[in-house]
Amino acid sequence: MPTYPYECQACGHQFEQLQKMTDEPLKTCPRCGEQIRRLIGGGAGVIFRGSGSHGGGRGNLSESAARCGRDRPCCGADVPCDSPPCED
Repeated sequence: MPTYPYECQACGHQFEQLQKMTDEPLKTCPRCGEQIRRLIGGGAGVIFRGSGSHGGGRGNLSESAARCGRDRPCCGADVPCDSPPCED
């Protein structure tokens, strides 16, 4: 379950709330009762554990970076990269 950051527009109180993704955003500040807004959070990276289809057999990042280059596509690109990781 993700944690969402909130900020009160009246008193500036900032807090985080653990909520389901399907829950409606909170509307009132627990400190002063005024209107709040949900902030854009940095989020968390997804971690795959075990030997399932998502992580098994792909090696670590340094191995992947060593295989990227001018002769091989990387980073989901269709054409080879000039230098890994791919840059726009």
